[in-house]
Amino acid sequence: MKFHYVLLFLLHHHHRQQFFLFVSLVFSPSVRCGHHDYSDALSKSILFFEGQRSGVLPRDQRMKWREHSGLSDGRSMYNMDLTGGYYDAGDNVKFGFPMAFTTTMLAWSVIEFGELMPPSELRNALVAIRWGTDYLLKTVSQPNQIFVQVGDPYKDHNCWERPEDMDTARTVYAVDAPNPASEVAAETAAALAASSMAFRSVDPGYAQTLLRNSVRVFQYADNFRGAYSDNSNVRDGACPFYCDFSGYQDELLWGAAWLRRASQDNSYLNYIEINGKTLGADDNINEFGWDNKHAGLNVLVSKEALEGNMYSLQSYKVSADSFMCTLIPDSSSSHIEYTPGGLIYKPGGSNLQHATTISFLLLVYANYLDRTSQTVNYGNLIASPLSLRTIAKNQADYILGDNPMGLSYMVGYGNRFPQRIHHRGSSLPSVKDHPEFIACQEGSIYFNSTNPNPNVLVGAIVGGPGEDDVYDDDRADFRKSEPTTYINAPFVGVLAYFAANPS
Repeated sequence: MKFHYVLLFLLHHHHRQQFFLFVSLVFSPSVRCGHHDYSDALSKSILFFEGQRSGVLPRDQRMKWREHSGLSDGRSMYNMDLTGGYYDAGDNVKFGFPMAFTTTMLAWSVIEFGELMPPSELRNALVAIRWGTDYLLKTVSQPNQIFVQVGDPYKDHNCWERPEDMDTARTVYAVDAPNPASEVAAETAAALAASSMAFRSVDPGYAQTLLRNSVRVFQYADNFRGAYSDNSNVRDGACPFYCDFSGYQDELLWGAAWLRRASQDNSYLNYIEINGKTLGADDNINEFGWDNKHAGLNVLVSKEALEGNMYSLQSYKVSADSFMCTLIPDSSSSHIEYTPGGLIYKPGGSNLQHATTISFLLLVYANYLDRTSQTVNYGNLIASPLSLRTIAKNQADYILGDNPMGLSYMVGYGNRFPQRIHHRGSSLPSVKDHPEFIACQEGSIYFNSTNPNPNVLVGAIVGGPGEDDVYDDDRADFRKSEPTTYINAPFVGVLAYFAANPS
């Protein structure tokens, strides 16, 4: 992996010579596969969500090997309709925390890059968002109560079963006031607020419904502070899968920031100004994902800091600059690890979630800087919007096939892609081809098979290679071979940008 730096200028200031490195990144990955069809990848990244749908599938369902599933969700325990939503990954559980984050990121993709999408793909993206928001509205339909999960993950994971055949316990996990569920409630508020912006021009009535519910759910998150996974009735279902590992404070700021952006209400501006320090906005945690919102929060709030020239929000801009500098190898700040082939790497599995979320933030921040004619400033480093976009493009190209394996990590894109992904519906025969019931343990032969999955989950981005750039196409290695909704969601925005700006 080669990074070339160009020293563009020296700056003289107050008779004291200061050396500023203006970064222009030129990256030479180990493999160059030439031009990518970002428009094709964009279409497929959105299509993936149809393969993750739970509930009654519509007539225009394009992922034809799927059928209706989870049709009794919520009814036996609460006499509530909790059908719909998404299975988060390769299992058949509906986890509310990552589903809300997925929805937020789909909506943010449309807010920032929707105008670059072909009209048909913008429509598909809005349909994908609404499949999430319609379900999230159901989870918060009762006052002072939030449904955070449907499905017992231990019983579900004990089976290798199609969602259409599911006969495991569809346990519903709920939190009632005054018990806390701050991170799920605040992320749900963020998802509804962001989605209200995405729908504002096409369905203003629905947008108002989303925003009104967002306000109410955020009040629950803020009034009853604490982690949802601290509730004894939830902990055994949520943990260790989507336990709150990083605290709920970042979600409170994140939810308030989205409500500020969607509503322009000054009370939310005051909230992020006043609570920034107490809720840890200055912690400079260089991470962004379903559990940790810090880097995303700083980029989101920086928009108003930059465009409104608001000094009170300047600390968020400083933190965003600091984060961007960690992505530049050889910068003085401790930086994020890259694989030898050039992929952003963090330990813990499902690594491509970091590459897609960080690429998204790079592009969004580059746009904010461009519009205000500004640059990243940190220590002796100045980085242009172009250099941020270059890093993001290298990550996108790596995922699409410019990597040492010569493998596209998006299923169905390119000539070579993973064939044995860790995904129940994809790996078992479709109900269309094999209508007979396949019981819990009967699916094991398909799990253990070395044959490619019979159903292609087009657009799915898998967990990805290890820190050595090696990927074994192994269904059992879920850390590498399992796709998730929150790997794909930010990549929708990334691909929309590069489809419109391929060079």
